[in-house]
Amino acid sequence: MPKISKTVEDNYQLITKTAAGLEDVLVDEIKALGAKNVRPMHRAVICEGNKELMYRINYEVRTALKVLKPFKSFFAKNADDLYKKVQEINWFELIRTDQTFCIDAVTSGRYFTHSQYASLKMKDAIVDQFREVYGIRPSINTLNPDLRINLHIREDKVTILFDSSGESLHHRGYRKQVDKAPMNEVLAAGLIQLTGWKADCNFLDCMCGSGTIPIEAAMYAMKIPAGYYRKEFGFMKWDDYDAELWQRVKQEADDKICDFDYEIWASDRSPKAVAIAEGNINYAHLQRDIHLMKKDMNDLTPPEGGGIMIINPPYGDRLEEDDIDELYAEIGRTMKHNFQGFKCWLITDDAVALRHVGLKPSAKIPIWNGPLECRFVCFDIFEGSLKDMKAREVVGQARG
Repeated sequence: MPKISKTVEDNYQLITKTAAGLEDVLVDEIKALGAKNVRPMHRAVICEGNKELMYRINYEVRTALKVLKPFKSFFAKNADDLYKKVQEINWFELIRTDQTFCIDAVTSGRYFTHSQYASLKMKDAIVDQFREVYGIRPSINTLNPDLRINLHIREDKVTILFDSSGESLHHRGYRKQVDKAPMNEVLAAGLIQLTGWKADCNFLDCMCGSGTIPIEAAMYAMKIPAGYYRKEFGFMKWDDYDAELWQRVKQEADDKICDFDYEIWASDRSPKAVAIAEGNINYAHLQRDIHLMKKDMNDLTPPEGGGIMIINPPYGDRLEEDDIDELYAEIGRTMKHNFQGFKCWLITDDAVALRHVGLKPSAKIPIWNGPLECRFVCFDIFEGSLKDMKAREVVGQARG
């Protein structure tokens, strides 16, 4: 098995990858676990920790995609240099001939312009080392390898990292079916935290699709760990896997699961979407915690007391262009008349259509949804007019 580290007490660097725009959210999550020297990078956060922290990030952190442990760094300016440097590593200590591995490569700069080619050269260096000694080699398995290697090259700086997560952490394990263009679970969890919601009021998603946002909201509100429904992580195949430590980490996180005092509503006008969402919600055993219904946003009467609403309307190539402007205008009218007392957040990649909402946003946050550069905007829907609200604030300040 891969020999990745020695003892629980060893401190080392960890790099946790996330979606662009969620770096600050990830920093807060990792700091909450007690990590030291936490600092954001582009689409990642770096920190210092040990095996226990690595297990905790994988299991508990909602905005993490991958948790990587740096192994070796060196300089190379061409494919031959890369091959030679990789061959200098004793791979016999890291993997056996009857095991499998794969390489995920990311390159940038003038020296290595094709990540797949860099990956192939590294693979050749590893398997050639085995062939020369044993006459056989470990096999490649891109789906479920024993060792997943991350190769990062920026200009001539090469870093080899080991992937402790295995399958990307956005694969929570509860989503058995999806509607068209489903939202990534990590992005959904990040949007929820970006709203500032602390599970202290009602939560709504009136275009819920496959149910990802309400499920992530329920998990967040009830402190259900992000990896609660997963059966496997990459570090479980490592030579130093500590099953006892893992069970303790898992139990301590699971012991924090609690009830939620407010309501989470999810709705969609599509019968197919509601059926898919129902299946996912049931698989996550959250059917008692999420109120799911087949209703158009226009027909929805929200719970009393206000709250937070996230709207993920169809966008990009999911709508005909002629329909987009009217959809956004309808969303604006419905928010204004039906959702007073709510903070309504909307994610979109269409700045032109956003103007048709007809309301002034109180916040705009740049965010990426896969390859789409989006805006996550907030509309404060006041009870009564904005003028009335400001008048009440003045009266309150005068009394204070």
